[in-house]
Amino acid sequence: NPDILIADEPTGNLDPDTSMEIFRLIERANRYGTTVVVATHARHIVDAMRKRVIELRRGTVVRDVRRGAYDD
Repeated sequence: NPDILIADEPTGNLDPDTSMEIFRLIERANRYGTTVVVATHARHIVDAMRKRVIELRRGTVVRDVRRGAYDD
C-alpha cells in the first residue's frame, strides 16, 4: 500500500453507484494505513469521509478541524 493517496475530485461526473465504489476503495486504503487526501467541493463527500478537514480559501487555510467539529 502507498503511504499517501491524493484524490482530486474522485467522484466528479460519476454515477452514484460508481461513486460509492470509489468511496469504499478509498476507505479500505485508509483502513490499511494509507493517508488519504481528498480535494473536493462536494459537501456530501466531506461529510461521509472526514476524519480531518482542512478548508482552503484562495490558497489560505481557514479551518483545520477533526471529526465531529465541522458542522457549518
